[in-house]
Amino acid sequence: MSLKKAIVLIILVLLLDQISKIYIKTNFTLYEGVDVFSWFKIYFIENEGMAWGAKIPGQYGKLILTLFRLVAIVGIGYWLWDSVRKNASKVLIVSIALIFAGAFGNIIDSVFYGIIFNDSAGQVASFMPAEGGYGTLFHGKVVDMFSFSFFDPVFNVADSSISVGVALLILFNKRAFPKKKEDEKVEEETVEIAS
Repeated sequence: MSLKKAIVLIILVLLLDQISKIYIKTNFTLYEGVDVFSWFKIYFIENEGMAWGAKIPGQYGKLILTLFRLVAIVGIGYWLWDSVRKNASKVLIVSIALIFAGAFGNIIDSVFYGIIFNDSAGQVASFMPAEGGYGTLFHGKVVDMFSFSFFDPVFNVADSSISVGVALLILFNKRAFPKKKEDEKVEEETVEIAS
């Protein structure tokens, strides 16, 4: 798979993620929900950015988390570029692209949402409010909205993208990381010697 196709996939996921988050943020108040099915609802919550709403305590916890994410996304980006350069399997490149897109989608919230939206508590947030945002750069909250009756955490498109990318790596591990001929030969020789 080419880098261009991976970038198109990343952009599509980012667009879907950000459009859904901006829609929820500008049309729902915090903790407002709407039932879609008996087992699924759109339910607006925000979190500090870690899985299941966990956060790093202290005055600089949010900043540390956001900076860590920025470093991690550079590493994931390099892994994607290097995998494409080495003609890695399609499943590996798609998985990395999905993980990158999801991580980047949540980074956008963490970095910018505090300055481009006002608070959603008790009101529908405004985009680029005249009085300023609810936070500062690097101190935004991640918007989540998908709630299932059989699954406690509320999540978003970015979280889903990361989960699908990781699931693909686990389910198709042998295709994502095929053994090289040399590794197979060494393994065969080891088995013969052990026999």
